[in-house]
Amino acid sequence: MTADALVAVKICGLTVPEEARACAELGVWGIGVVLAAGSPRRVDVARAAEVLAAVPDGVARVGVFVAAPPEEVASVAERAGLTHVQLHEGDPAEARRACGLPVIESVRVSGPAALRRARESTADMVMLDAAVAGRHGGTGRAFDWSLLEERPLGRPFALAGGLRPETVAEAVGRLRPAMVDVSSGVESAPGRKDAALVRAFVEAVAAAGTVAA
Repeated sequence: MTADALVAVKICGLTVPEEARACAELGVWGIGVVLAAGSPRRVDVARAAEVLAAVPDGVARVGVFVAAPPEEVASVAERAGLTHVQLHEGDPAEARRACGLPVIESVRVSGPAALRRARESTADMVMLDAAVAGRHGGTGRAFDWSLLEERPLGRPFALAGGLRPETVAEAVGRLRPAMVDVSSGVESAPGRKDAALVRAFVEAVAAAGTVAA
């Protein structure tokens, strides 16, 4: 990110190639696929490759993993054509060594301790999301943003959780993330993106202004 850059947008949980292409054409930073068991948006490696093959060059292709061994992350990254890895429960440094790709670490925020962990993360970027028991993203819930307002993170970060077209401008204005990540907030059903909602989300982010690196 450069100073005064537009806030980046990542659309996560894609399951349909045509929808991934449509989202990418709206000027988003990246498209995400969920490769973790237990998610209603999960795709297998073959389907992930199909979805991401529809994404134009220049748009990040992000694979989401939960507690996956580094060697599995590396294998899937190569087969699915990932450009970035997003980890929920895992060592960012080990994953980076294994796959050679930038790593986003998702940190579930329930209090100040989680923010301390985010500050100390060795990941290329941290993503702050709500802490919901038994869930790793896609919950549609926000964490207590005042925690971050009281003590800024001190590093560029991505924000997730509870973001929708009607709430994302406030989030950008209050927290100044480098990137915002949305999944359930632009869906008609789990894994199915609503084109009108995605467009409204991207436009709301663009209208919210810029963020310093």
